[in-house]
Amino acid sequence: MTTNNRMELMGAIRGLQALKRPVEVDLMSDSSYVVNAFKQRWIQNWQANGWRTSSKKPVENKDLWLELLEAVGQHKVNWIQVKGHAGVEHNEACDKLAVSAAMRFMEKDPLGT
Repeated sequence: MTTNNRMELMGAIRGLQALKRPVEVDLMSDSSYVVNAFKQRWIQNWQANGWRTSSKKPVENKDLWLELLEAVGQHKVNWIQVKGHAGVEHNEACDKLAVSAAMRFMEKDPLGT
């Protein structure tokens, strides 16, 4: 039991962690939350503001943002936003895998306990 934003972050984290050596990589996501944090420099602003948003609220999912920053560290990442559920081949495949995994989890633990 989690949020979509946390899972979008986890997808980026695990994808980068799977890389065996420093590389330039195109990271495609349908999550504007993840992509814009880097492309629009939100993450740099959050860090400069002590992990607070422009409205002075604590940044949600700070733990995962820190983990993602660590995973990004040695790579050159090109952040590319794709439209979700629009026929983008690999994005559609990822969605199917995520839904399948969630369904298997719910079959094992329907109450999410």
